[in-house]
Formats: sequence, C-alpha cells, structure tokens
Amino acid sequence: MILERQFDVWAVGSGYAGAVSARALAEKGKRVLVLERRNHIGGNAYDRLDEAGVLIHQYGPHIFHTNNKAVFDFLSRFTQWRDYQHRVAANLPDGSGRPGWRLQYPVPFNLTSLETAFGPKQGKQLAERLIAAYGAERKVTILELRQNGDPDISALADYVYEHVFVHYTMKQWGQTPEEIDPATTARVPVFLSRDDRYFQDTWQGMPLEGYTKMFQRMLDHPNIEVRLNTDARPLLAEAGCPVIYTGQADELFDFKFGPLPYRTLDFRFETWRDRTDPRQPYPDEAHPLRGGDFFQTHGTVNYTVDEEFTRITEFKHLTGQNLPGVTTIVKEYSRAYTGGAGEIPYYAIINEANNALYAKYRAEAEKYPNLHLLGRLAEYKYYNMDAIAARALELAERL
Repeated sequence: MILERQFDVWAVGSGYAGAVSARALAEKGKRVLVLERRNHIGGNAYDRLDEAGVLIHQYGPHIFHTNNKAVFDFLSRFTQWRDYQHRVAANLPDGSGRPGWRLQYPVPFNLTSLETAFGPKQGKQLAERLIAAYGAERKVTILELRQNGDPDISALADYVYEHVFVHYTMKQWGQTPEEIDPATTARVPVFLSRDDRYFQDTWQGMPLEGYTKMFQRMLDHPNIEVRLNTDARPLLAEAGCPVIYTGQADELFDFKFGPLPYRTLDFRFETWRDRTDPRQPYPDEAHPLRGGDFFQTHGTVNYTVDEEFTRITEFKHLTGQNLPGVTTIVKEYSRAYTGGAGEIPYYAIINEANNALYAKYRAEAEKYPNLHLLGRLAEYKYYNMDAIAARALELAERL
C-alpha cells in the first residue's frame, strides 16, 4: 500500500478532464488524488516559456472558444482572459507556376477568400449568386454547392475541395482521396460572410497568463493532492474508490483486443530573430526574422496544397506578448501513431471498424462500476476543450 491517506476519488491525468473534475469534486468536499504520468500538469494544453521568452504550447496550439456559459464561468474563476479571435489563413501556390508566387486567404473559405482566389470582379459576381441562392452569413457545404444547377457554383465547390480540403486532409490523416470519408468531404463549408474568424462562438480568448497557470490555480485546493511522474495503472487495484481515467482505453487493458489506431504529430519549433534589431543576440542557430516582429500574418497558417507540414502556428499572435525582434513558430507534421517511445496519440481515427474495436474496451471498462472513462483518449473521440470541461463537470455532479 503506497497511500499515506485515504481519498474519495482518483483522477488519472491532469488535463481538462482530470483537473476540472478534480476541482469540482474537491469543492463538494471530496478528497481527490490526481495522478499524472508526465512531469507537468495541464495535459496537452500545457504551455511554457521557451529560451527566447516566448510562451509556447508544447503540444500544439490550443485556442479556447465556447458557447457554454457554465464552462466559461467555471474556467474564468482560475484565469483572466486575453480577448483573442483566432484567424487562420490558407497558404498555397497561386497556380501561375512562378516560383514563390502564392495565395493566402481566410479559412474557412469565405467571401474574402472568393475574391482572392478568383479576382475581385469574378469573386464579387460569385458572391452575389451564392447569397441570392443561400442567403448571407450561412455556412454552405460542398455537397449543397455541388447539387446546385449553376455550373460556376458547382465549380467553386470543386475548387474548395481541391485547394482547401483534399491535400490538407491527405497529410493530416495519411489517406488518399479515395479513402477519405465522402460524408466528411460533404460537410466542408463555404462561409457566405466576410467574418474572417475561425470560430464564431460567443466566448473566445486565451488565458491571460497561459493554460499552465490556469491549471495550477484549478488544482490548488486543500482537498486535492497531485502526484507527477506517476503511472496510475499499476496502482489502480489499491484505489478502493471511484476512478476517473483519462488515458488510452486500450493501454489501460494492456491492448488485449489490439491497439486503437491514432495519428500523432511531430512538432518542429523554430525561433526567428530580426538581425537588424540591435537589441537581439544572434546565436549561430538563430533564423533571421525578415523585418518587424512577426514571422507570418496570422496565428495559424495552413499549407493546404504543398509542403510536408500541415500548418505553422506563431505563438505571439495568440498570447499578445510584446517581444520585439524575436518570435517562435511551430510546424506540425502528421503521421501514424506506432506507440513508440515519446510518441503521443493525438487524434482518434474514427471509422466503423475502429469504433467496433473501441466498443470492446468500453464493455471491458463497464465491468468495473467504479471506473469512469473520460476524455479524448479514454472515449476515443475528438472533443474541443470546452466540451471536455462540460463532461467533467457533469461527471463530478454524478459522483
């Protein structure tokens, strides 16, 4: 027996699922043990200062947005917010064949994108026809556009499919066009608006001091004990109380039915500096920032047609840090998860066969009434951060 005290609930993992449920239960008088395998709290939302002083998201960009007031109010107890409206651009060759000549337009594809891709005159004409057919401020899917009798509108659907969706999806999921679920393709939208924001949720922003600070405050409660660098799986037999498990369901049961497929990401962080800025040191490995303080125009730029990486995120856009002459970016490379050392499963590959395999693990978990699977890995689903927080609050209420 390794426990020096008794607990009412164990939470395995200290990301949104584990931390939110732990805090909600602690405030109801429950003594909660949080077991975290990594050497830090916050799960994949963990952020930290890099050597250049830039607040980076270690496991890729996390942008908070929600329409759930209860979730927003709960999280707001542990952080102030920086007003940040996320904007994403697609960056791709302009089609002329001229080296270095590229287009950049908002994603999701909207009326501004239309004029950039087709020119102001043709773009305006197409926009007028689209709004006449579907109404303004609507998100119209590729399927709807392709079913339109107007050949120019149908051709627009083909353009968005080719230039925004299909190549990006092939990189992200390692699939050929034939393997991509037609239902997914059909849902790709064109936004009949000049609202360039990636999300239209009521509440959007970034934790003013970062996600890690928010989680530190959330887990700072006399009824919560956090143990880092601790693999909970060998200890679960000692729990003797409800366990909220947020890790991989297949790993929990020693892959007895076979591994669940995932995609993982490799991150390449780069620090760029303005070599014309006398305030900045220039180590040999530094990259030159070509004037100004930023590497790119948007927080995230998707490379939808070419390049091996899927996107570049520049963190200063997200955090609002005032760091003249230096910036940090990250390039993301998607590949199949193998379970090798250091790999992290990020995205469940949702299809009929994988759902059937997960159902076996879910049925196995249900044999243990005190075991509660919660989160992306445990439930083998894709959840936004606010959805996980909502589910954690609901589970805490049930417990």
